[in-house]
Amino acid sequence: MDDQDLQVIWDALLSRQAERVVSMYNSLSSRDKKGVLDHLIRMSTESGWHPEQRASAIAALAAIQEKIE
Repeated sequence: MDDQDLQVIWDALLSRQAERVVSMYNSLSSRDKKGVLDHLIRMSTESGWHPEQRASAIAALAAIQEKIE
């Protein structure tokens, strides 16, 4: 996976568009899903992230959790 692929993935995951978030998340491997969830949790709970990044991570986690349940 190159930097461009990662940019596309994270643009979708942090888009705050639930359908786009879930579609991208579902396209990932199980291993990548775990990495994404871990990173989104860090973004939403740790200090040092820009407020907009934090808000996007929280929205992504909500969208993913809604589709998992």
